[in-house]
Amino acid sequence: MARHRMGDLQGALGFYRKSAELVPGEPNTINLIGIAARQLGDMETALAFSAAAVELNPESPIFLAARGATLAEAGQLEGAVQALTKAVTLRPADAISRRNLGQALCALGRVGEAMPHLREAVALTPQDPEAQLALAHGLREGGAHAAAAEAARRALSAGGEVAAQARFLLASLGEGKAPARPPQDYVRTLFDNYAPRFEAELTGTLGYQTPDALAALLRRAGLEPEGRLDVLDAGCGTGLSGQALRPWARHMVGVDLSPRMLDVARQRGIYEALEEAELVTHLAAHRGTYDLVAASDVLNYLGDLAPALNAMAASLRPGGHAAFSLETGQGAPYALGEGMRYRHDPAHVLSLAAATRLSPVEREEVALREERGAPVAGTLLVLRRD
Repeated sequence: MARHRMGDLQGALGFYRKSAELVPGEPNTINLIGIAARQLGDMETALAFSAAAVELNPESPIFLAARGATLAEAGQLEGAVQALTKAVTLRPADAISRRNLGQALCALGRVGEAMPHLREAVALTPQDPEAQLALAHGLREGGAHAAAAEAARRALSAGGEVAAQARFLLASLGEGKAPARPPQDYVRTLFDNYAPRFEAELTGTLGYQTPDALAALLRRAGLEPEGRLDVLDAGCGTGLSGQALRPWARHMVGVDLSPRMLDVARQRGIYEALEEAELVTHLAAHRGTYDLVAASDVLNYLGDLAPALNAMAASLRPGGHAAFSLETGQGAPYALGEGMRYRHDPAHVLSLAAATRLSPVEREEVALREERGAPVAGTLLVLRRD
């Protein structure tokens, strides 16, 4: 435990495992192995050991709290809510479990149920910026924007990543200038948590059809799906977009920031390679590599698109194509919406593209998905590298 507190997770895990050999079935050791494994990103081990600890002592609020946190991080939100609800019933002053429970309920869309727990987490630990940030997100989800901004301002005191996320949330509420891009950890965490329910929610609840619409636009642009191209599925997520692009590919690479999204994409068996990387970084490292770079519902997580378009153009061979979707904005080059995604003015994007030797081939105005019951206006573009 001393090594664990120092941040030496691998060293701690080695001692925990040795302890488990010396005293088999000791529930505290089993619980600690699960916690260390979760913090190391080994979710399979974390899930197994957190379940074993609770089975040995189902009334332990400590074990239930760890189990709930593990289930939440694995995207198993209903199970997380059950474990965390029991944990806070047994130990009402557990601020971290209160926060975790509130966040899990918010992720399930149960904002009304979440708010008492998020408020109590802040009451228990008023100086904890992470509790303030969680409350701010819950208030924003519930439409209480002024109160959300107040909570986000209180989170700014932390500095570092928490402050960066608080500033990003404030910008989405119209307070302060929108950054050129969101905090990278915010995007990774967002989609890691979203991965287990991503497809069901996006294609079912939100009516998402962008990959198929972009594939249809490629055909209109004269690109026949003959399986001859080297394709990059940029921000591939769980592989929905790759599935639509596969008919064009002789070799297809998927890149995404979220390791859990990539785990789901890997199960499809449609990619020759998958890489966990930031989009612009990957493109810059693969100059002249691709015949087609496609990005479905990706550029709305970037503000200033100049670096991405420059990198796309550089990664394409002469005569290659870039195809992508935008959430449509007007006037400003980009703006951060309340949904914490960027909208872009297509005219500005086309001017950026022209400076990188990308010429427009096809364009279509579409509804990308629904949000709060209303269609999200989008623009699909296919550009050709001169």
